[in-house]
Amino acid sequence: MLSTLQKKVKQRLRRAGVVLISLYIMIGALLYFLQEKMLFHPTVLPQDFKFEFSYPFEELYLKTDNNAVINAIHFKAENPKGVILYFHGNAGDLSRWGGITEFFVEKHYDVLVMDYRTFGKSTGKLSEEALYKDAEYCYDYLKKNYSEKDITIYGRSLGTAIAVYVASSNKPKQLILETPYHSITDVAKSRFPIFPVKYLLKYKLPSYLFIAKVVCPISIFHGTNDQVVPYKSARDLYELAPASQTTFITVEGGTHNNLINHEIFLKGINQVL
Repeated sequence: MLSTLQKKVKQRLRRAGVVLISLYIMIGALLYFLQEKMLFHPTVLPQDFKFEFSYPFEELYLKTDNNAVINAIHFKAENPKGVILYFHGNAGDLSRWGGITEFFVEKHYDVLVMDYRTFGKSTGKLSEEALYKDAEYCYDYLKKNYSEKDITIYGRSLGTAIAVYVASSNKPKQLILETPYHSITDVAKSRFPIFPVKYLLKYKLPSYLFIAKVVCPISIFHGTNDQVVPYKSARDLYELAPASQTTFITVEGGTHNNLINHEIFLKGINQVL
C-alpha cells in the first residue's frame, strides 16, 4: 500500500499535470484565435489624412474588389530608371513606409507602395488570399504604364512572401527580398516550438512554394542577428530558389530593422539597382 506521503505526492503531480495541460491548451487557443493580432500591427489613418513626403507623389485608391479599396502612394522620379513595387512589413501605414521608400526615389526610381487591408486608409477584410489578390492588382496597374522589364518587385519582412508570389506569376526585371522567411509557419515554429503551429495557423505565406517558379534575378538580404525572422529561415528559402539566378547577401551583425545602416547592404542595393 502507498504511504500517506506517496499519495500526497501523486496527487500533487496529477494536479500539476492538469494545470500544465490546461495552460498548454489555453495558450494554443490564444495562438489560434489571436494570431491575426499577433501577425499584423496596422495603424489606421483617417480618410482625410494628408500625406507629406519629400518627393512628388500621387495618392491612389485602388478598388481591388467590391468590398475593398487599397490606398497606395505612387512616387514619380525625374527620368526614372524604372519602377519599384514595394511590399512593406507588418506594422504601421503609408505615412511611415512612404518615407522609407523615398530611399529608392533618391536613386531615381518610381515607387508604388500600398497599404494592406485594415492598414492606413485601406479597407476590406484581411486574409492571405486578399494579400495576394491586392498585390497582383497593383502589379497589373503598373503594367499599364511600364514595361515588365522595368518593374522591380521589392519585399520587406512580411511583404517578402507577397513579393515572391507576384514575381512567381509574372516576369518582372528582378526580385529583391529584405529579411525574408521560408514561411510564416517556419517562423512560428521557431517561436513556439512546443505547439503544432502548422495546424493552428490560418496564414501560411509559403514563400518556399513560390520561389522556385520565379524566372527573374533574385537578391536576398538578411542579417545574422535578426531576432524576428531567423537567419536560418532565409537561408532555407535561398536553398529552394533557382541557383543560377539567386544571390544571398549576408549582413554580419544585421538585425531585422537596421540593414540600411550596414555598408554591405547599401553596396548590394546599389549593385542590383
